[in-house]
Amino acid sequence: MASRDQGIVSIIKEEIEHFGTTVNIANVGTVVEVGDGIARVHGLSDAKYNELLEFPNDIMGLALNLEEDNVGVVILGDHSKIKEGDEVRATGRVVEVPVGDELIGRVIDPLGRPRDGKGAINAESFRPVEKIAPGVTMRQPVNTPLLTGIKAIDAMIPIGRGQRELIIGDRFTGKSAIGIDSIIAQKDEDVLCIYVAIGQKTSKVAQVVALLEKYGAMGHTIVVAADASDPAPLQYIAPYSGCAIGEEFMGNGRDALIVYDDLYRHAWAYRQISLLLRRPPGREAYPGDIFYLHSRLLERAAKLSNEHGGGSLTALPIIETQAGDMSAYIPTNVISITDGQIYLEPDLFNAGIRPAINVGLSVSRVGGSAQRKAMRQVAGTLRLELAQFRELQAFAQFGSEDLDKATRDQLERGKRITEILKQPQYSPMSLGEQVIVLYAVTKGFLDDVSLDKILGWEKNFHKFLKNKYPKLIETINDEKEIPEDKKEFIEKAIIEFNKGGMYQS
Repeated sequence: MASRDQGIVSIIKEEIEHFGTTVNIANVGTVVEVGDGIARVHGLSDAKYNELLEFPNDIMGLALNLEEDNVGVVILGDHSKIKEGDEVRATGRVVEVPVGDELIGRVIDPLGRPRDGKGAINAESFRPVEKIAPGVTMRQPVNTPLLTGIKAIDAMIPIGRGQRELIIGDRFTGKSAIGIDSIIAQKDEDVLCIYVAIGQKTSKVAQVVALLEKYGAMGHTIVVAADASDPAPLQYIAPYSGCAIGEEFMGNGRDALIVYDDLYRHAWAYRQISLLLRRPPGREAYPGDIFYLHSRLLERAAKLSNEHGGGSLTALPIIETQAGDMSAYIPTNVISITDGQIYLEPDLFNAGIRPAINVGLSVSRVGGSAQRKAMRQVAGTLRLELAQFRELQAFAQFGSEDLDKATRDQLERGKRITEILKQPQYSPMSLGEQVIVLYAVTKGFLDDVSLDKILGWEKNFHKFLKNKYPKLIETINDEKEIPEDKKEFIEKAIIEFNKGGMYQS
């Protein structure tokens, strides 16, 4: 018994002697090689994949290659300040980004640092940039429309909240414009937006921010920018950072829209990192996990079930094709991951049909379930009529004199549909405005209006409705359908406007 007491006394004495001293165990390594934004570090035996590592001069790195005798680290900063022999410390943390309402209206880099000169961001919450996508049981079917304000898309290629719709096309065909228009259209829709610029020119990012401010969209938008001058690792994590910000809103039961502009540059950045890390190259020198790069990102877009808050994250990834080649490696990968694509054709763009959407190659795999009843009422036959028109147009160019009256009428109707679907940039329309105009063209009320006056007719008709029948558009916007008693009212308004010839002015 006495010996036991002595043992306890000795333990207490030892505790008193060491009282106040702390033991810090640090996982420390040494830089053995550095160059091209990549460092090889020896001695970090406990480093984890995607862990943040601390270099001198407050430079951070990301552990991507865990090899037998060293760790391959991509440097998230100026690698010229790092030299061989520098000490590297493991932080035990993965890459995180600040999230929450504090970011709304701000321009940040992929690590959450402000880029707009408006001071520090005092965010209370942080999220890891990489996260496993919600499982099947956490989701519900996509059934609520996300209005882009663009007639051609909302009528024929509807997008739902929680969907992933690819915007694909060559350079200068209006891909970014569709993404920006969709963000502007959410002004009164209670949808928070994130625009992720990957590898874009700094001047272009500044231009996008200026446009969003001009049209009052920065009040519900966050811009995550990794410019062309930024290191490849920052461009690599940019979309994941934007997605983490969107997931915070989704997790709180809110709706969010994210535009990735564009994922081709994202794949280039990842290829650059992978080759520098000496990972085995595959097709077109991309690493073997290039498909997983985008699938794990886009799968995070979802419409959560009501038990999990019912929030949604809608993704609009953008891919730039080379000479219209949709069968290239990255485009086919992303097409197979997404729920449809909007294909923008250079020939249509050059012919003045803007947005230059090729209806034949564009599709939404969610379809009518993500469309308001009002739009289904007027746009049910629109896509079919337009496809038939394109086919007839191809035959008619060999000689229109021999065509019968029904075919000629169909061609004339198709020309008017094509004309009415044209829309200037940065002018999204409400559901009611779109529905009434499409009702007019599909019911034949524009058949007698000459082709060159169609756009003037539309512009003046909207003014006429706002002045004389302001409640008509409001009713469709509120009820989301065309009530039976209002159809006659719409037709009466169109006939009255046509008789007055006000579109001639």
